[in-house]
Amino acid sequence: MTKQLSYSVLPLTNDPYQVFTTGVAPDGTPLHARIEIRHLTAPDRWVVSIFDHAAATLLVNQIPLVASAGFPLDLLYPFRHLRGGKGIGSMFLLRGGDTAAGDPGRDNLKQYTLLYGSTLG
Repeated sequence: MTKQLSYSVLPLTNDPYQVFTTGVAPDGTPLHARIEIRHLTAPDRWVVSIFDHAAATLLVNQIPLVASAGFPLDLLYPFRHLRGGKGIGSMFLLRGGDTAAGDPGRDNLKQYTLLYGSTLG
């Protein structure tokens, strides 16, 4: 049996503070997630925090947004133990076609695509 994967594309902008809410079901367990993306000026770095919106609980705080190069880099892989081992899904930051930079800087986040959804096995 093949596992069906489902991902949402989060519409990124260059706004230094962005908030999204989305429902995912990593490993079949529903999660209503609140996702906050912030730009930190001093290191010129974008970070993401994820909350369980229904429980008002912070799950992960200020993970750097690192772009995948070659094989997709699951930013949430280290957090598969959360929620009783059910995890919080997978997240991938993909470079746009014209993006030469490795990781996003202050003025080019909207050139990247952020996918969030099913846990990649």
